[in-house]
Amino acid sequence: MKTFKTRHQFYLPDALSEKLDALTAAPGASKTTILTDALTAWLERKAGSELDQRFGPRLDRQSRAAERLERKVDALTEILGLFVQHQLTLVAHQPAFDHETAQLGRVRYQRFMELVERRLGTTVEPERLPPANSKETKP
Repeated sequence: MKTFKTRHQFYLPDALSEKLDALTAAPGASKTTILTDALTAWLERKAGSELDQRFGPRLDRQSRAAERLERKVDALTEILGLFVQHQLTLVAHQPAFDHETAQLGRVRYQRFMELVERRLGTTVEPERLPPANSKETKP
């Protein structure tokens, strides 16, 4: 009869052997089952520890970098929000723009978008503005 198990012979300290005997005194418990479960749990825990040792420092570095980026994005968002609030408060009661002022605003907007494009290194699609010669006077 062929079994799918390998026989092992090893020595245990007397105190550990007595504890194992006490565990197997209960009906349905066997030394093989107890030792198999214990060895499996020990090997799995060791493998998990090895993964933590190998990838833990890398994950910690990435986590710290993500936290730094999150703080920077939060700060930039707050700065942008304050700037927009300031600008809206500042220009809330100004008279309507004439044609020359609207055209100047379009030119400044295009320069701003070109600057952003250069800084980002990509092409930024600005929202469509009406042509500079149109009758619309709002930027």
